[in-house]
Amino acid sequence: MTTPELTTEPTHRITLWGRRNSINVQKALWSLGELNLPYAYVDAGGDAGGLDEPWFRAMNPHGKVPVLKDGEAAIWESNVIVRYLCAAYSSGELCPADAAGRAGCEAWMDWTCAILQPAIGGLFWAFYRTPAAQRNAGQIAALTADCASAIGALDLWLRRRPFIAGETFSMADIPAGVLVYRYFEMEVARPEAPAVQAWRTRLAERAPYREHVMRPFAELSGRLAF
Repeated sequence: MTTPELTTEPTHRITLWGRRNSINVQKALWSLGELNLPYAYVDAGGDAGGLDEPWFRAMNPHGKVPVLKDGEAAIWESNVIVRYLCAAYSSGELCPADAAGRAGCEAWMDWTCAILQPAIGGLFWAFYRTPAAQRNAGQIAALTADCASAIGALDLWLRRRPFIAGETFSMADIPAGVLVYRYFEMEVARPEAPAVQAWRTRLAERAPYREHVMRPFAELSGRLAF
């Protein structure tokens, strides 16, 4: 099978495969928007399918979205895509040029992947995506506590700086920012987190965040399958 037709001009160097209501795909879309990079977008995954096709598995053997292709390089894993784009197209700005500054960003990005995403993503599936009759109250309670702990740690950090890496927006804000938006849009118990709320307000001032992250996702409510 041939690769599906692109939804924009095929002359773009960069192509992104994914579905727009995916948290992980939104990380890549937000990054592309911040960098003002032209790209072609291909619906893949969910109702669009295509993830088991040989041409797609040749790019990502795990059959997941997002996948970003820049020239001949195919890049997968959402946080890696964020790192790649910011390092390749915004070194010294969204991606610090010095090793210590970059390590500071990457530490929070890895924390997001290891701690924040399992908590918020887990709650999103256990509470929001699972039909009410099938929910596990104990699981939801445990995940709610995990979210509160992670948000509390982030709030403590943000009390001393406007953005995760310091005074300016960086690649460190993107993975956490997508997750925290979903968290605060769900009707779940949450801790007081004034510094996180102030950070969310600052993120909402950014047009790519509003376009790609602040999107309704009601079509996923009570829907275990894509």
